[in-house]
Amino acid sequence: MLLLWIVALVVGIAWLAHRRVAPMPALGAVAVFVLAMGIFSHAPGWLLAIFWILLLAVALPLMLPDLRRKHFTAPMFSWFKKTLPPMSQTERDAIDAGTVWWDGELFSGRPDWDQLLAYPKVQLTEEEQAFIDGPTEELCAMVTDWEIGQAMDLPPRAWAHIKEHGFFALIIPKEFGGKGFSAYAHSQVAMKLATRSGDLASTVMVPNSLGPAELLLHYGTDEQRNHYLPRLARGDDIPCFALTGPLAGSDAGAMPDTGIICKGQWQGEEVIGLRLNWEKRYITLGPVATLLGLAFKAFDPEHLLGDEEDIGITLALIPTDTPGVEIGRRHLPLGAAFMNGPNSGKDVFIPLDYLIGGQEMLGKGWMMLMNCLSVGRSISLPAVGTGAAKFTSLVTGQYAQVREQFNVPLSAFEGIQESLARIGGNAWLMDSARMLTANAVDLGEKPSVLSAILKYHLTERGRECITHAMDVHGGKGIIMGPNNYLGRNWQGAPIFITVEGANILSRNLMIFGQGAIRCHPFVLKEMALAGREDHDQALAEFDTLLLKHIGFAVSNAASTFILNLGFGRFEAAPGDSLSQGYFRALNRQAAAFAMLADLSMMLLGGELKRRERLSARLGDVLSHLYLASAALKRYHDLDYPQHLQPLFRWAMEESLGESERALDELLTNFPSRVLGTVLRVVTFPFGRRHKGPSDALDAEVAAVLGRAKGDPTLEELLAGCYRPQDPDDAVGALQHASDLLNAAAPLHKKLHVAAKGGQLQPAAGEHIIDAALHAGVLQPLEAENLRAAEAARRKVIDVDDFAKEELTLAEGKIR
Repeated sequence: MLLLWIVALVVGIAWLAHRRVAPMPALGAVAVFVLAMGIFSHAPGWLLAIFWILLLAVALPLMLPDLRRKHFTAPMFSWFKKTLPPMSQTERDAIDAGTVWWDGELFSGRPDWDQLLAYPKVQLTEEEQAFIDGPTEELCAMVTDWEIGQAMDLPPRAWAHIKEHGFFALIIPKEFGGKGFSAYAHSQVAMKLATRSGDLASTVMVPNSLGPAELLLHYGTDEQRNHYLPRLARGDDIPCFALTGPLAGSDAGAMPDTGIICKGQWQGEEVIGLRLNWEKRYITLGPVATLLGLAFKAFDPEHLLGDEEDIGITLALIPTDTPGVEIGRRHLPLGAAFMNGPNSGKDVFIPLDYLIGGQEMLGKGWMMLMNCLSVGRSISLPAVGTGAAKFTSLVTGQYAQVREQFNVPLSAFEGIQESLARIGGNAWLMDSARMLTANAVDLGEKPSVLSAILKYHLTERGRECITHAMDVHGGKGIIMGPNNYLGRNWQGAPIFITVEGANILSRNLMIFGQGAIRCHPFVLKEMALAGREDHDQALAEFDTLLLKHIGFAVSNAASTFILNLGFGRFEAAPGDSLSQGYFRALNRQAAAFAMLADLSMMLLGGELKRRERLSARLGDVLSHLYLASAALKRYHDLDYPQHLQPLFRWAMEESLGESERALDELLTNFPSRVLGTVLRVVTFPFGRRHKGPSDALDAEVAAVLGRAKGDPTLEELLAGCYRPQDPDDAVGALQHASDLLNAAAPLHKKLHVAAKGGQLQPAAGEHIIDAALHAGVLQPLEAENLRAAEAARRKVIDVDDFAKEELTLAEGKIR
């Protein structure tokens, strides 16, 4: 009985903390329980004394604020200031950039699901849909990956179409001659282009992402916007943006490119401007750009503009025909054909009005870039990754039906089904995250942390889908030629892993490193107090925040304990009977994440910045919680359709399984072994509950990819994917063969039954269809239909070959 009293006390305290009951009422309830325990139980006096001492140890600091500030808060404040990691100005700008959205709810440990579900559904306007169905569809039809690769450029008619229909002006408002499309429409266009050609998508998405137009819209002067935006919208100017150099790489603070403020001659007059020297590389559209956006460090050694000498990172717009600008030769990123190359400048003088935003924005370049990157990175690369997943779902699902081995389709093999499931499940999950994040941008958010999550996970999962597709296609995927629709995707996959911050950097440093400070409800405010000059006022405010922070941490630990014991079943959850369980699972994991994030920051302080693998695992948990949230939101917005349940279940089991795996690895490698063991009991009292999709669920998802055109689940999965109908197109040939083989399926069955029953005995060298025709098993029209289906199958299976002279490079070509 005494044990039951103790268990009831522990669970009761945890329940009060889980429900976030105010401290004093909660302590009062605990005191009444301990008093009742002393009266009605046989608890020994020493045990009751311990309980009362612990109760007073918590109550007294709350009731005596001056004593608390002197003996507890002040030492904590001093410790906090010492453990803060050193932070450069570029790091501060990155942390301050963007806005906090659903990531903040996940960091709270208690997401408000009603808030997520209340956000409006994503949708296109009639104009946006018409642009995707018209000019975008037409542009896709103008190109093939093989032809682009052979010419190492888009065909001239594609360039003309891009300019004529305003593909470079998707984000430019209509008053400047642009399309003024939503972020979601921009994402849809980029994704559709990516399902046809990565080179095509890269060419279109860069001017609409981090580049001159985006920077001008947010920070340009009226004169700059009025001059440049209409020219960019018409395609009169082709923009690029030069940030990365040979030495600095991702470390913008180490950028060696300089702009010295000085006097110089400009259009016959002496004016104050900057003399620039720079060297950049990896610049997309650089070889064909007429307008160069440039990042450099500005200095004012002669103090022509003020007392400050080291002004900081600054951005300028420079026409590429400006004297001293050198546009270098082309890079070949893994043989990709999109325009990319180096550029440099030697003693290039520009006036101050070439600075984006004018003189007022001197030294604010990194802040400008980070704010714009949080938007662009939410759209472009996630769209490309999702496009790769949708495209591989289309071609691999069809190829696995068309191609047979041992007289059965490839899709019948469980090993193939595993790959098909990974492709299709990832495609639906990635699409859900892409849509939710684009919607956030349309709601006015600049989701810096979520954009890093999407950049990393959607490009990595896109690469995974291409890898699985290559495995299923085998020899078909590795023989290059016009009939290979996968090879250039395989070659180009690492490109998108590398750009806009290498994925290793994104995962290990950015997602949690930035998110822990930006999204946590208290840490950023506490850091701001550490730099205050008024120590007494800062200490008083820190005391208030510290109490809230401690309550926050205790409540999340309690929630982790309570929810993992199963008490979450008694709390309401939105959704249908299927999704409710997933909402509750996410509540458990969000509480555990918030608890472990707080403890990791407390134990490691500034050291956490260098413990990249721990930081990466915390980032993985946050990422998979977000991906799962996106899947739940999409399933809700579609009104819980039964036919999508296999894809939805796969997305949830995948996300929850990966999140739990990251939690498990975090606890295994926790800085304190003893504390890690205790936390494992709290986090996984009954062991891990989600270990990823089951074999049976994989088989369900794999089957979706093999369904006939028009199936509602398949159509939802492939929505937005370019699907050529021309049987002479390498991808269109797949659909053509699939249609003919589906129509001929009864005839194949008739042929099989006849052969098995001994009705057919083909002569030496005689085709079985001819034998069936002669034996009367097939009618002439049936035999013709079967031959057409088999010819279509063979066309899909065939690969290219070349004569020696066809492979000889012409004079002047790359050797």
